Amino acid sequence: MPVDLSDMQWLNPPPEVRKNGDRLIARSGPETDFWQETYYGFHHDDGHFLYRHRLGDFTAETSFVGRYEALYDQAGLMLRHDEKHWMKCGIEFTDGARHFSTVVTNGHSDWSAFRLDEDFEEIFVRVTRMGDALFIQYRTDSRPDWRMARLAYFPPTLSELSVGMTFCSPQREGFEVEFRSFSLTDVKSRDIH
Repeated sequence: MPVDLSDMQWLNPPPEVRKNGDRLIARSGPETDFWQETYYGFHHDDGHFLYRHRLGDFTAETSFVGRYEALYDQAGLMLRHDEKHWMKCGIEFTDGARHFSTVVTNGHSDWSAFRLDEDFEEIFVRVTRMGDALFIQYRTDSRPDWRMARLAYFPPTLSELSVGMTFCSPQREGFEVEFRSFSLTDVKSRDIH
């Protein structure tokens, strides 16, 4: 599904954004990130996030290509209640390679990541919210089957969320990402196996 911006809004708009047909191409501002406290001791809430509001359970999907060059260049999906309660997942560039990365923040941020050694251009990311759980999956253009990345807790009392595409470049400016699709629908499947 193409990127439909008709009812979406920015938190921290990037300095450069444009449409190219059904795709959204954007470049990051300097030293942008989302993180709360853990290990590093800092609070960042200035990453770029294009979202729409959603209540209850849902499935969100996006696909994208990024020009990863610097440490922590990242792009993917985000859901957010406020600066202390959110989740972001997608590709993050660390140790000289692309990793599938997930950060869940409930007051404090955590971080899980695993290296993707396969050769691919485009990645597809899916998050399904079901009650108190976030089921996070991914696939690539070279491997079309959905794979589980994480099952995470997220407070079920936070029912109204902002959901959409995010990208950051904590060590530089000018990280370019091209979002090729985005959808936000009712839950597609409750199966995790």
